Amino acid sequence: MSLVVEDGTGLATAESIISVAEANTYHSNRGNSSWLSLSILVKEQLLRKANDYLRQNFGTRWKGTLVEPLQGCDWPRHNILYVVPPEMPAQVKNAVAELAFKANTVELNPDTTQVIKSEKIGPMTTTYDQYSPQKTLFVSVEATLLPFLTAGGGVSVRLTK
Repeated sequence: MSLVVEDGTGLATAESIISVAEANTYHSNRGNSSWLSLSILVKEQLLRKANDYLRQNFGTRWKGTLVEPLQGCDWPRHNILYVVPPEMPAQVKNAVAELAFKANTVELNPDTTQVIKSEKIGPMTTTYDQYSPQKTLFVSVEATLLPFLTAGGGVSVRLTK
């Protein structure tokens, strides 16, 4: 099935905010030749995975509100300074292209385990690093999206005296 690309109206069936052609341009401009060698079908699958990653990891952190309550992508959005629907910021589109590229070689949302800090084989002892990250962080993508995200991202509570 062909990729359904968001047209700026908040399509319920949208699977990506960028097309394969837009992703090709992004990667061509950056010399990512391995992206350009992929089939259209694989590129569409990777763009879907990138959209899924954005929804799962940033869905509650985006500034503004959805144009349509049941839209398939987190963009377009209302009530964001300097962004008027159907416009979608280039930074968000670029993040999708970047995540799709990464999805070709790594799992974007892998199941997680803690890093083993030490291990003794007989009689077995394993010590986990309590500070190891619980998931892969795509720092460049998060930094690109920062202007469009609300502060925080974790659970927060108000402290009162």
